[in-house]
Amino acid sequence: MDLSKNRKFFELAINQEKQLDFERIFHNNNEIHLEIGSGRGEFIERISTMYSIINFLGIDLKEKRIKTILRKLDTKNHSNVRLAKIYIDENVTKWIPESSIEKIYLMFPDPWPKKKHNRRRLINANFLNALNKILKVNGLIEITTDHQNYAEWIIDIFKERENFKAVFQNGFTHKIQPNHIETHFEIKKREEGFAPIFMNYLKVREL
Repeated sequence: MDLSKNRKFFELAINQEKQLDFERIFHNNNEIHLEIGSGRGEFIERISTMYSIINFLGIDLKEKRIKTILRKLDTKNHSNVRLAKIYIDENVTKWIPESSIEKIYLMFPDPWPKKKHNRRRLINANFLNALNKILKVNGLIEITTDHQNYAEWIIDIFKERENFKAVFQNGFTHKIQPNHIETHFEIKKREEGFAPIFMNYLKVREL
């Protein structure tokens, strides 16, 4: 595999002072789905072939993971995928246009289980403020974790948000969802006895 060729096609060079033009990038105006923390790339590699008329942007901070994902992609079967190595914070609308994302996936974010490390958890009020800016009204955030305390933390944070509505009763479900894609990490944790917890939130209005 020519990794440099794949990098040139799939990886976006992000200028944090210039918004992405998704129509120019993907050569269409199909809806955009964003995966935050793409890991080994199993999810984005498979879902992009299941839904070829949707454009997928995968984000991860680690160069090693970006390389791993690049090895799974090819321009023929994954032309609707792009990758970026960048962190999402309150400045996200400088490079992702407001209300441009239809769905956001957060698959097994690090739970930082020790109480003294809880402040490092990705999902917090400021992070949701950033996601709110780029997500369309009626857009969806799909979150999966296998950590009970983190699930409770996430549910409590969303309860404070009047612009998001939980899709599942009590905020979560253990039921496998249609077209679910099982990743290496999920399989490993299931073998250890930890079942995934699914939480979906619909953006019902702007703040």
